Amino acid sequence: MTTTDDLVSRSLDVPGARLHYEIRGSGPLLLIVGSPMTAAEFAPLAQAMADDHTVVTYDPRGFGSSPVDDPDSPSNPDLRADDVAAILDDLGATSADVFGSSGGAVTGLALVARHPGRVRTLIAHEPPLLELLPDAEEQRAATQDITDTFLSDGLHAAWMKFMVNAGFDLAAGGPDPAEQPESQGEQMNPERELAEGARFFLHDLAPTTQYVPDVDALRTSTSRIVIGLGADSGHLLTHRTSVAVAERLGVKTTEFPGDHGGFMGAPGEFARRLREVLAD
Repeated sequence: MTTTDDLVSRSLDVPGARLHYEIRGSGPLLLIVGSPMTAAEFAPLAQAMADDHTVVTYDPRGFGSSPVDDPDSPSNPDLRADDVAAILDDLGATSADVFGSSGGAVTGLALVARHPGRVRTLIAHEPPLLELLPDAEEQRAATQDITDTFLSDGLHAAWMKFMVNAGFDLAAGGPDPAEQPESQGEQMNPERELAEGARFFLHDLAPTTQYVPDVDALRTSTSRIVIGLGADSGHLLTHRTSVAVAERLGVKTTEFPGDHGGFMGAPGEFARRLREVLAD
């Protein structure tokens, strides 16, 4: 365990991996979950929420400071949900609120279904559940093409196809897939960048986007489920998937600032909205 003035870092052994997670603040417990995004990318939002919440962020297995025993071991939302439940156990917490973004939103939905009673409110922000779309077959083919591109043409080319398929207009100044996020304050080295890219494109991408949530379990759960949707995400593939899962759960989407990564562009504004939704 490592402690700074406002941050506690811990490690937890789980089957096949060692998880790194971080704790900030005090108050009601809030877990912020991404995939493949790590604790480092959520740090500004976590810090903004830590004034009145105990905020826990973590590195999913195979990313950041959470190594896996076997780089080619499988990954899927159910396994990641079990990891999050293990963190709750390690904290001695029976339940928590959960904010999940993108693949982390899929993790959150799996957590509610697999571990009843552990989640008070789940805010699933833009889960990329492509199997719920009318063109699911075409999306499966696009995902396979992205994976094949990684194997044949490398990391940058795969990220380019991924971002274009997701709906980002790279020519108009959208996110640059060549820019990798900083981790723990240091730029990711090329070897680690490639390893994490392989983990994402070969082991995480298809199981996450092709996950089919247990709608019956979610609809009958005691957990409150909110499907978050960025105010500026109308052009993105995750707008369609968010609407699709909300319709199946019989709820309306709930608007958040920005687009798919709105919590990165304006963490303070996003935190204010997150507090409002949690307090509803």
